[in-house]
Amino acid sequence: MDLIWDGSRQATWTLILAHGAGASRHSEYMQYFAQQLAHQGIQVGRFNFPYMNKAIETERRRPPDRAPKLLDAWQEIIERVRERMSAQDSDQRLAIGGKSMGGRMASMSTHHDGVDALVCLGYPFHPPAKKDKLRIEHLSDIKVPTMILQGERDTFGTREEVRGYHLPEEIKMRWLNDGDHSFKPRQRSGVTQTENWDTAIESISGFLSGL
Repeated sequence: MDLIWDGSRQATWTLILAHGAGASRHSEYMQYFAQQLAHQGIQVGRFNFPYMNKAIETERRRPPDRAPKLLDAWQEIIERVRERMSAQDSDQRLAIGGKSMGGRMASMSTHHDGVDALVCLGYPFHPPAKKDKLRIEHLSDIKVPTMILQGERDTFGTREEVRGYHLPEEIKMRWLNDGDHSFKPRQRSGVTQTENWDTAIESISGFLSGL
């Protein structure tokens, strides 16, 4: 697994982002967030999980690997990035996160040495058609500062649903106006997808700079 980098190696923060289940690090969403966060002074690295690399190589869509393999990939990436940071004798801080599934796997990887913060973009609180199958039990065990950015009408967890989960107070929620799982609002909302993306980017930048 290699990483695509955006931003300066001298940045105060490095943020590693993993993609969601169905789209790679090259998706418009991932590219936009990486490049715009770099403009905010954050160094951003993007990687593909091994199953996604195989899908690209074979030109055949593949389902995600099971969680243990995805978590192994996160551990490898974290260790590799920490080595890179140590080699340049940097005081840089490391945040991890990602889109949907990538962010969920990151949230289960914050215990690794050197992880200083977590950023989740569209957290999959439950499968869209299975609202009773919550994926929140481990969130109370996270020891690093955490921000979850979520569309208000995300089918993986709407604002109304998440309000009833009683998440730890340490988790900062940033809601995107009328956004779906990718923060895209309906036309009648009066907000554009780009505006929601930019709001999310500004929120991430403010969150990390405030730590």
